[in-house]
Amino acid sequence: MMRLAWALATCTLLGACATTPGPSSSGNSVPDDTVKNGAPGSDRYSMDQDTPPKERRDVSQLPEPVPKSEPRSRYGNPDTYSVWGKTYRVLPSAEGYQAEGLASWYGQKFHGHRTSSGESFDMYRFTAAHRSLPLPTYARVTNLDNGKSLVVRINDRGPFHEDRIIDLSWAAAVRLGIEQAGTGRVRVETISATPDPSLPASKIPTAVRAAVDSPPPNTGSEPRLFLQAGAFQDRAAAERMQQSLREQLGLSSEIRSGKALHRVWIGPYTDDQQRQQVRQTMADAGFERPVPITP
Repeated sequence: MMRLAWALATCTLLGACATTPGPSSSGNSVPDDTVKNGAPGSDRYSMDQDTPPKERRDVSQLPEPVPKSEPRSRYGNPDTYSVWGKTYRVLPSAEGYQAEGLASWYGQKFHGHRTSSGESFDMYRFTAAHRSLPLPTYARVTNLDNGKSLVVRINDRGPFHEDRIIDLSWAAAVRLGIEQAGTGRVRVETISATPDPSLPASKIPTAVRAAVDSPPPNTGSEPRLFLQAGAFQDRAAAERMQQSLREQLGLSSEIRSGKALHRVWIGPYTDDQQRQQVRQTMADAGFERPVPITP
């Protein structure tokens, strides 16, 4: 049984749609009824708590979505949005994103209702919700406890518990083996669209990992501590991240380019306490928590 509070499940569906309806700073807008009918305490949903589907289906042979080039959704992609008083920022690009953390799932309560992108939620498809990746984005999710892996299409916002990084559809949770526990440790890696739509999902390479392009070792005697705000295959995306850090938080950063990735590093710091303070400041401002780096 899924162990998620009603409040979390409601907020998971809303995501970016918790902003005020109308045009956003990026030119996107939000369906009017998404806020009105989906807000906590509304009567949009007939169920108080989420559950697995009433009609269980075999998802073992369900085909994985095949990544393809898609324009950004009209809905769900503002520069920033707020949920329960906290502001979140949508990443300028999905290129090179990877993260590890807890995944949760959602199902019957939201089946057939509108997602943050404006599409209907189908718990029998391999989809997911994410706080900051552009909608839609394709990603490979790997269960770190059993090694099972799956391609999902991210078309919704959430989850809004700080210890969780992605909310999976019921079908995706079953395939990955986390339905019964309710949550599971996963790795999320975005996937670039393949130019051949007939290519099987199993043949699509996962996103390039940071380990492919390791940073040079530190040869100095004084510790040099950094924060990695992002790693991108597209240098222009790294430059946009660098600009956002400078304009919104006044943080200086540098781009470390390697064979496969362009990393945005903040620092250096000689004191880990100072580094952790900056990390928390970024999280409070709606940025994804940067990764501590000690080259």
